[in-house]
Amino acid sequence: MSSETTDPQLSETARVARDLIRIDTTNRGGGDAEPELPAAEYVATYLRDLGLEPQIFESLPGRASVVARVPGAEPGLPALVLHGHLDVVPADPAGWSVDPFAGVIAEGMLWGRGAVDMKDMDAMMLTAVAELLRSGERPRREVILAFFADEENGGVYGSHHLVEHHPELFSGAETAISEVGGYSIDVAGTRAYLIQTGEKALDWIRLRARGTAAHGSRVWHDNAVTRLAEAIAALGRHEWPVTLCDTTRDLIDHLAAILGEDPHEVAPDELVLRLGKGGGFIQASLRNTSNPTVLTAGYKHNVIPDTAEALVDVRSLPSEQGDVLAQVERIVGPDIEIETVHTDIGLEVPFAGELVDAMTESLRRADPDARVLPYLLSGGTDNKALSRLGIAGYGFVPLRLPADLDFPGMFHGVDERVPLDALDFGHRVLVDLLRTY
Repeated sequence: MSSETTDPQLSETARVARDLIRIDTTNRGGGDAEPELPAAEYVATYLRDLGLEPQIFESLPGRASVVARVPGAEPGLPALVLHGHLDVVPADPAGWSVDPFAGVIAEGMLWGRGAVDMKDMDAMMLTAVAELLRSGERPRREVILAFFADEENGGVYGSHHLVEHHPELFSGAETAISEVGGYSIDVAGTRAYLIQTGEKALDWIRLRARGTAAHGSRVWHDNAVTRLAEAIAALGRHEWPVTLCDTTRDLIDHLAAILGEDPHEVAPDELVLRLGKGGGFIQASLRNTSNPTVLTAGYKHNVIPDTAEALVDVRSLPSEQGDVLAQVERIVGPDIEIETVHTDIGLEVPFAGELVDAMTESLRRADPDARVLPYLLSGGTDNKALSRLGIAGYGFVPLRLPADLDFPGMFHGVDERVPLDALDFGHRVLVDLLRTY
């Protein structure tokens, strides 16, 4: 790999993203995290230099979020929340080609944990606002900039904390833009940009089986490990049927039109998988899922334990959360205890309206060949928290990407990286959007 050690041609957006990557804000979950405060202070300093008045909020010592308001040229319009998160998931350096927190520039890309999720967007937000303010302009409407802590652990110490304890920070806002949408994928030679208009519901649950402890040499039928293993095997192998919501039905219609297919004659799974590298990422939006992720049982080779536990990640389509949890209970059976560790709602917003029109037009001004499609995110974002205040959230990180780049695979992946020209493209689109929406 050829590494570029100097950066005279590096854009401000790339430099800011690199600076943020170099601040380790790893969130290991369960309250175990590197503090976001150093990154929050970096963001706050940048905003103060623009003449803004950012506020830093700590839900716990070091777990910091930043909020600032940017006045709009038309004060009568509802505000737009433009938000990102400062934390990142862990990265094991042993598996990477580069130091994940060095912010390496190589092969025309910025490498590092957070390059995609989502310090790229954090940087684009900052530099888009900076370009307007430095030129004496304002965004068309008031913009509420928010940089949250703890998104990678459900937002408990970030967006949810601020929505619960400081809802006034978001007063006057009706719409929001954040992560996991807006980037391009190749659809049969067509560059399609996916705007995220929905998110699955989330339930992280703990399954617990109980038995009777005994010596490992016994013939023993009251075995908690066996009981749990049977339950999680049944749950993990359960075939959830394809079920379309408004967003995925709209997506399928758009894909069919691009591919020249009749959406009533081709299975939704088949159409989505024709997206190539992006297909597997979106396939999970067509059905509910239940994936066992962690097993815990026993303490010695020759002791049958009296309890065994498993963690399961359940993701439900926006209107099916209650039904899915009831089905989970039926699948694992009455002998398995179920405990909710963390839960959050599903979302769906219209692929229509002034904001969607503005995002579409901003993309097309930057890329006249753009086709714009809606999609449902199988994960979740801080838009879930803002929705409790009646704010409609969309995923829009506008990046024009090479057709052969497995961009969805970069999320939480090894060698996470983003093309430098994609960062600059996103900056231009956001500047245009803030001027026009």
